[in-house]
Amino acid sequence: MKQEIYNTLDRLGIDYTRLEHPSIMTMEEGMTIAQKLGVSSCKNLFLVNKQKEYFLLLLSGNKKLSAKSIAKQIGSSHLSFASDEDMETLLFTTPGAVSILGLIYDKENKVKLLIDKDVIQADYIGCHPCENTCSLKIRTKDILEVLLPAINHADFEEINTEL
Repeated sequence: MKQEIYNTLDRLGIDYTRLEHPSIMTMEEGMTIAQKLGVSSCKNLFLVNKQKEYFLLLLSGNKKLSAKSIAKQIGSSHLSFASDEDMETLLFTTPGAVSILGLIYDKENKVKLLIDKDVIQADYIGCHPCENTCSLKIRTKDILEVLLPAINHADFEEINTEL
């Protein structure tokens, strides 16, 4: 999986810094990696509503998830964590490794992207190449203006988690 992601980034001319590391599963470990990369910590949450609509939420690492607030902002009655099986089927990844780069595999656009306004305003995004033994530092502008249009996901929704 990693090589396909690297190939996509290279083909699109997107620069990235790669850091290999032991498998990480906690936000604390993620914060250490983010610090080493010089990026703000970011949570990537794979959510679903009762209508089986899927959402990938990029949330600043220092913020808490308020599923009720986010559901209200996107006009959904309820949000919960999607299953590991759905994550693997739609984003080709597993818990602890989910990232915006998994959208490369969402060819049918079944996953709607939601991005916290603070993540959008950051200079860089730190994310996994769908494996949690590696992290990448990528310019946020390149993600928003180059990658997302190229993979047909430019219609993301900005979320304000401070409501």
